[in-house]
Amino acid sequence: MMSSPHMIFIVSAPSGAGKTTLVRALLEQAHGIATSVSHTTRKQRPAEEDGKHYYFVSHEHYHGMRETGAFVEYAEVFGHHYATSHQELNRLLEHSDVILDIDWQGAAQVRQAFPQQVVSIFIMPPSLRTLQQRLEARAQDDHAVIQHRMSAARAEISHYQEFDYLIVNEHFGDALASLVAIVQAERLRTSRQARQQMALIKELLIG
Repeated sequence: MMSSPHMIFIVSAPSGAGKTTLVRALLEQAHGIATSVSHTTRKQRPAEEDGKHYYFVSHEHYHGMRETGAFVEYAEVFGHHYATSHQELNRLLEHSDVILDIDWQGAAQVRQAFPQQVVSIFIMPPSLRTLQQRLEARAQDDHAVIQHRMSAARAEISHYQEFDYLIVNEHFGDALASLVAIVQAERLRTSRQARQQMALIKELLIG
């Protein structure tokens, strides 16, 4: 039984596939959808704001929350811990659909916790060469880190079949249009519309 009529859109991808940029653009176009802020033990970057991009916490604080069951999903990625709290997710679901920018490990956990509300989308690069070029263009990591991300990309991509939708991000505009279309189509499913339009349906059928 669904605890909320709102949906959880999960977007996953290997690092450098353009997931974060696509999600940011989606939020500018789609109404009634909010992004969940994750907890992380990763160090805060200069342009990032605590509470907006992530909740930056210590390893001790993170593990304390995990031990008390505060997280609906958690994962270790490139030596850093990331997690979504029950409190954050449930707060957002009271008023809107939610989008989660998480990896395949977290996606599996959220899917298990909210089986009727999750719509999962995997973003794939058009080639490994393009993926490496994008990682290099970001100028955030040295050569060794980029090679590590490239190795991890294959493992991440191997889980694409676990997702409801697959988008190849070759041309950003096309990929964004596909992402927007998925959100719109899922919102128009008869099962979801029937709950939202119950009063109208009763009026039309009963008078």
